[in-house]
Amino acid sequence: MASDFIYLPDRTIVSLSGPDTLTLLERLVTHATDDWDEGATRYGALLTPQGKILSDFLAIRTETGVLLDTASAFADDLTKRLKMFRLRSQVEIERLDDVAVVAGIVAAGNTIPAIAGADRTYLDPRYSDGRARGLTRADQWMAAQGSPLQADLGDLALYHADRIAHGVPEQGVDFGAADAFPADVNMDVLGGVALNKGCFVGQEVVSRMHRRGQIRKRSLTVSIADGATMQAQDDLLAPASIGTITSHRGKIGLARIRVDRWQKAVADGVPVELNETPVTITKPDWLVAELSAKT
Repeated sequence: MASDFIYLPDRTIVSLSGPDTLTLLERLVTHATDDWDEGATRYGALLTPQGKILSDFLAIRTETGVLLDTASAFADDLTKRLKMFRLRSQVEIERLDDVAVVAGIVAAGNTIPAIAGADRTYLDPRYSDGRARGLTRADQWMAAQGSPLQADLGDLALYHADRIAHGVPEQGVDFGAADAFPADVNMDVLGGVALNKGCFVGQEVVSRMHRRGQIRKRSLTVSIADGATMQAQDDLLAPASIGTITSHRGKIGLARIRVDRWQKAVADGVPVELNETPVTITKPDWLVAELSAKT
């Protein structure tokens, strides 16, 4: 890589500023907005009333409001809906098309490193060992890094391989708009849902699913043997379908899996296969605890 940070062309920044910013977000989005220090980042989403994700984002607290790092394909709709909910609140909402997102793929811990050419740096809270991200502009990046700010397919492959290995789904790749509940893409275990906060759009459905233990689907890292291949939308079979590949890089992928069907296959001694090739499904610690609580 020309830089330690990878340009993500499919991410866009939506800015909210003004005295009512946090009040507006508190009643709309899944993450908490209290005790939020300037510079801190929270993972969250705006949901449909039926509890499905319209747009997820990383929210960075600023001196004047909040910046939302979101998937470009859904940024216009997110901006429009936030403006619709704004009513008479004193909040300015705009899409910042001249601001670009760059991301690191090495552990950053709790320390936010400096990024040459970036106006602002922040941590991606979806990773337990931390990943740094930065906001920049094309001219600033060129001046500081000595190379143009442009997409590189090899660098992007490294970024996606890292997030897949860590079980981090991404909107626009692993799910679209209004086709997944937060738990389907691990938002609750990645810190993106505050079940103890006040009302937000879709909260009743999300809360009921957790309260009744009705979480059936999870996004899990899967791997296949060297020489075998996988593609998005491939089915995992045991022998009936237990899930679908949503993204992949090389021999690892993310799959949205019906956990109950997978666990039945395990109990029955039935192997999980993809295109007649054995599949290994990673069971993270949080899932082990979740399954133990159900027994």
